[in-house]
Amino acid sequence: MAEPVKKRLRVAGKDEAEEEEATGNDLMEFQQNLLNQCLCCMSESSLRRPFRDKPTDTSWTRDRTLQFVGSIQLLCEVAMKQTSRGFVCSRIGDVCDALTRNEHGLIDKLVELSSHSDRFVCFAASRALSAFLLVSKTNVDPFWLQNLADNALSTSQPRQMCFSLDVIRRIVEYKECDGHVLEERGGSDDKPSSSCNVLMTDPEADCSQVKSLCVKVLEAKWPALVTKFDSLVSSYASEHEATVVTFLELWEALISVKANLSVADTKPFYAHLDNVVMLLAPNVPPVVWKSILNLLNEVLCYGSTLALQDVLAEEPCALAHLVVRGVKDSRLLDGLPYRGGSGRFGGGVGDGDKPLLKKIVLLVLKAVAVTVKETRCDSSDSSLSSDADEADADMALIERSIREVLRKLDQCVKALVPFHPETPVAQWVVQLFADQDDALIESMVCCLDTAVGLVYRDSPVGQVDTSLRRILSPSATFVEFVKAVSHEPDVLLDLLVSNETCFLLYLLRTLKFVRRNWEEFVRECGAELDNVMTMLIRLRLAIDRLVSKDLFPYNIGPVLRLLEKCESMYEGNTQ
Repeated sequence: MAEPVKKRLRVAGKDEAEEEEATGNDLMEFQQNLLNQCLCCMSESSLRRPFRDKPTDTSWTRDRTLQFVGSIQLLCEVAMKQTSRGFVCSRIGDVCDALTRNEHGLIDKLVELSSHSDRFVCFAASRALSAFLLVSKTNVDPFWLQNLADNALSTSQPRQMCFSLDVIRRIVEYKECDGHVLEERGGSDDKPSSSCNVLMTDPEADCSQVKSLCVKVLEAKWPALVTKFDSLVSSYASEHEATVVTFLELWEALISVKANLSVADTKPFYAHLDNVVMLLAPNVPPVVWKSILNLLNEVLCYGSTLALQDVLAEEPCALAHLVVRGVKDSRLLDGLPYRGGSGRFGGGVGDGDKPLLKKIVLLVLKAVAVTVKETRCDSSDSSLSSDADEADADMALIERSIREVLRKLDQCVKALVPFHPETPVAQWVVQLFADQDDALIESMVCCLDTAVGLVYRDSPVGQVDTSLRRILSPSATFVEFVKAVSHEPDVLLDLLVSNETCFLLYLLRTLKFVRRNWEEFVRECGAELDNVMTMLIRLRLAIDRLVSKDLFPYNIGPVLRLLEKCESMYEGNTQ
């Protein structure tokens, strides 16, 4: 009987080194072909070899781990980009299908990296895992998302909690039209080579199912996650910073209008916001203050949402009341970490934090505007005389509270930024936000609506506080804004065409105010009247030219008619 064939002894280290080198070469080839948006030229073995081993093996170097994780992310992002354009390289599609069926246990490999000692590896793995879950779309196993949420709750390691929260956040805030790194190489017309076997896809297929699964998983865990977040902030340490900020960014993404989630999906996440306001204390570091203020400002999305609604939801109104009371009665503004500075903004360390100051100012202005709007809406529902009397009494009470809030806000800002003591809110709000278009326009809308709701409402003669008329003068704000843009109508035209600010809303309401209060507008403009009106006339002519060529992106007719009316009154005034 013949002896069995003996296996050739494996030379320790040599074969492993060769295998590792081959895998590294495969990954480099894999990435290069992905950048060309096609994998058709790669052999089956070269495609599968990089996914056989675990990146958590001790033999893997940091560079090899990062190369592996980066390849996963690039693969998924290329596949999503191609699919959104209606095609996909068949080989890219095959590899994605194999991975999303979890044939190689990729989910477990990436999750294990959440405990890696290298922070950058953890970060890269979270990016790759979120891209992987997004490309999976209808193939996502809810158990994967459940494990991520459980991991955030059960772990005592801030880094692992941060990893899970960051993956979920990226899924929730993902937008199908997001830019991609490949666009820098060739633009949106990049396609695979003619030799690529292209499959047609449904460009309408989106990631809404993945987002919905994330929201459902989080909804059940949310009270426990908020409790854990509160404990992290109350016992704050520097190693908690990334976790706390990531959780707040996730919370902001869940309630953001940009996430395109339904009202029913987002409603559960408006709970516990009162606890967040209470966390704004002097012992909380500026980076956490900023993240909390970003969250609260997103809830009070005045310019994009609340200013357009006839009836306001309960949650933003409750938050607005809490902020107003915090400023008026609880010395909320006294806790600003900015106060560690010298009292004058100079841009350097120790001289204050102007971005933080702007965030709190915008939040207070939004809270004031929401409170006034809510009270006005309630007053408009009063039909009986007794109800009308109660509504007037409510407005008078609100007016006193708002005046006190604005007084404290004015004192806070002037103690930290060197504005002239006599500069009213209506003017310094433009100067404070002049370098930030979106916040500038929204703050001006808040001041305008607050002024119209309090000062220019129909009320008995003698009951209107004339001091508020000066503090919040819409005419003074507009004149200051015109100066800030150097009287250039093209700046206003760009703001009108762009969808990044609520400038259309602001201009429309300002022109209505000017038409109704022309004499006051003329007095406030003073020597600037000719400059302001010249700019508005030039703006009307520029809009007319675009409309005549059918180039304006929406119906600008109401603004044109108001511009013509103001021009007519100006011509009558000059005559």
